[in-house]
Amino acid sequence: MGVMVRRLVAFLAALVLAVEAVGIVIINVVLGTVVKNQDMSLAGTDPGAMSKGTWVLGGVSGLFLLLCAVLLVLTGARDRAPGRVARIVLICCAVVHGVLGALTVGLVGWAAFAWMTAVLGLIVLALVAYGPEPAGPEARPEPQPEQPAAPAPA
Repeated sequence: MGVMVRRLVAFLAALVLAVEAVGIVIINVVLGTVVKNQDMSLAGTDPGAMSKGTWVLGGVSGLFLLLCAVLLVLTGARDRAPGRVARIVLICCAVVHGVLGALTVGLVGWAAFAWMTAVLGLIVLALVAYGPEPAGPEARPEPQPEQPAAPAPA
């Protein structure tokens, strides 16, 4: 895969994750506000605790998605594979998108599933594009002819 395509995929995935982070935060703030204004409890749970928990979940999710976006921007800017920790964070993000994509089919609909699958594809494509280079003929060292260690005794 060419350098320009790899960088484009990394930057596009970062942009999508940043937009998704903003959307997740907005959705959780709205849901937390609705729970607080309804003043209803779920099995005796305090509505204030539920709304604060929703706000915290939105903030943590948004920060996680922004972290993944920053890691992808750095990957694209440096044109180097992400390090071990960054790769693990991006793999976790991809797994979360896969699981949430499977759940959104029944809960939200096929459009949300398509969005989550597209984001999953971008993250995986960025990870694969910056994976180890395959050993081609130009990457293999030329075999050296064997030389005798020492001349035979006379």
